[in-house]
Amino acid sequence: MDRFDAMQAFARVVETGSFTKAAETLHMSKTSVTQLVQQLEARLRVKLLNRTTRKVNVTADGAVFYERVVRLLADMDDAETSLSSAAVLPRGRLRVDVPSPLARMILMPALPAFHARYPDIQIDMGVSDRIVDIIGENVDCVVRGGELIDQSLMARRVGDLQLGVFAAPSYLARLGTPLHPRELEDSEHRVIGFLWARTGRALPYAMRSATEQLQITGRYVLAVDDGNAYLAAGLAGMGVFWLPDYMSKAHEERGELVRLFRGWRLDSMPLYVAFPPNRHISFKVRVFIDWIAELMAQHAPIVAPDKR
Repeated sequence: MDRFDAMQAFARVVETGSFTKAAETLHMSKTSVTQLVQQLEARLRVKLLNRTTRKVNVTADGAVFYERVVRLLADMDDAETSLSSAAVLPRGRLRVDVPSPLARMILMPALPAFHARYPDIQIDMGVSDRIVDIIGENVDCVVRGGELIDQSLMARRVGDLQLGVFAAPSYLARLGTPLHPRELEDSEHRVIGFLWARTGRALPYAMRSATEQLQITGRYVLAVDDGNAYLAAGLAGMGVFWLPDYMSKAHEERGELVRLFRGWRLDSMPLYVAFPPNRHISFKVRVFIDWIAELMAQHAPIVAPDKR
């Protein structure tokens, strides 16, 4: 039995709650993972996991051992990356998931520079606005906008997205320019709904002026759950919609979008990189998160609290 492989297999079973999922993320057979854990239990003479036909639970002894295993695996990874060559050039496969507009407009154009800096990192990038099971899908980190709902995750705030309200000239020519946000609630105007993955429905936007504060939802004939589709619908004149500045800037400069309600402000949307708890953050993940933070400092810097 390779004790390193056995501890890694045990840790992944605890994290995923399943021998099958652990095997998939480790690119091993379920039989091999099962045998490694059984051999580890035999060597320790302790039952680490309680298995039923439906789920796997860690025992009290297993939970204590898991915490020590995680630290040991982290120390081993640090020992490898402490070598000068490894420290200069982090390597390995990196699995991340990012929102589609952020990938298209910011990350992809900047990736050649990242690859030139870290040529030995292989990135598997999921591009979506869906909720990702970070542990179950063995994803190293995800980039998401909005306050994090899953408080079990670790996260680093890397930016603040400044929002505006926009419409295409074709929409305004057809229905006129709304002068007050409340017109989106009680007139012929329509918004484009964005279906947030965590709720499955469109959420209201908080808007405030010097004298008023409103929650605007509006009525829609189209709602989507993808950022690129949301932008395309707005450019096509399907309705009024809310965008972060990085998505709207070029289109506004070209006259393809018109900013509305200039006397009103919206709260900025925090942007986070989230990663699994109780798992060592490897060097390749750390440099990727630092790179995201560098990029967002250029495109959507964090706003100091007293400036909000």
